[in-house]
Amino acid sequence: MRMRAFAGIAMLLVVRTIAWPAESELQQAPLWVGDTDGYHTYRIPSLIVTKQGTLLAFCEGRKRGTSDTGDIDLLCKRSTDGGRTWGAQAIVWDDGANTCGNPCPVIDEETGTVWLLMTHNLGEDQESEIVGGTSKGTRTAWVTHSTDDGRSWAQPTDTTSAVKKPEWTWYATGPGVGIQLRRGPHTGRLVVPCDHKTRAPNVSYFSHVIFSDDRGRTWQLGGATENGVNECQVIERVDGSLLLNMRVSKENPATLRAIATSADAGRTWSPLAYDAALIGPRCQASLARYHPSDAPGKPLVLFSNTADPGKRIRMTVRLSEDDGRTWSAAGLLHEGPSAYSCLAALPDGGVACLYERGEKNAYETITLARFPLEWLTSGAK
Repeated sequence: MRMRAFAGIAMLLVVRTIAWPAESELQQAPLWVGDTDGYHTYRIPSLIVTKQGTLLAFCEGRKRGTSDTGDIDLLCKRSTDGGRTWGAQAIVWDDGANTCGNPCPVIDEETGTVWLLMTHNLGEDQESEIVGGTSKGTRTAWVTHSTDDGRSWAQPTDTTSAVKKPEWTWYATGPGVGIQLRRGPHTGRLVVPCDHKTRAPNVSYFSHVIFSDDRGRTWQLGGATENGVNECQVIERVDGSLLLNMRVSKENPATLRAIATSADAGRTWSPLAYDAALIGPRCQASLARYHPSDAPGKPLVLFSNTADPGKRIRMTVRLSEDDGRTWSAAGLLHEGPSAYSCLAALPDGGVACLYERGEKNAYETITLARFPLEWLTSGAK
């Protein structure tokens, strides 16, 4: 298999300034726009802040159309000023006509290394064929890393044998971000949320995590949830437990976000439960700590999704002041079509949300929203 990554090649030092609207509490502008820079559609946003305070934004660049399969490259942009200006688009991974996607980065705070988990399949293989066992190839898991704050990336390596069971068919990393544990006996562990499917005809849908205890050099398979969920995000609570927030699968009739917890750093998960405050269609969502150190007595958590029971509309950010147990404030970013999102706490104390947004459909742009925490706490709706 021919793989082409931009290992050891610095990104172009072209600075593009986002045309921010007039100064306001909430500022939004497109970071990627469809039918520009050689790609038909940009999808699957991911946003993370490095140890040096750089924002790294990732997405899939889909060459031919909106399909989840086909000729898809994994792309990245960098910002060193909190998202106000951005460097040129760079290709992290291009494998010809095949599919390279599902970005899920995680930062090792000790070394500053950015680990990027990804997935791959032949561009001609459809998801239904992979699940049904009629595809030419299968879905595989890969990892690359950057030691220079996202300027260049190592050649991707295949980690499938370590993190995917033989009976699993479809497999996805993230999309979104991973975390590094800060508490308890597994401090320093890198945890990446994933999902998978089992074989047809009795297809089942599960969320799971993978983890590394050697700072990203090797990866292991963690625990899986009960059937009925897929794309997920994870945080560490202040008591050291993990909270997994999940999209429901198509066989699951719930119109709420599913949740599960782990008391053993991701080895096992509690039975599925549902958060009554988090309505949504079948769509990815984002879950993130506002700040890892946490204000005394107020463990703040952010959540974003399309807050409608059936449609991908109403991109909404919510705030929890009790570690994701209840949600005390909410702000609407976009009333219209929207879909996947990724949240990040900014070095200046603000919040950023990178999300799919459009007027006629949700996949016209990937837009960056920036706002102070007060925009949420002051009662934005």
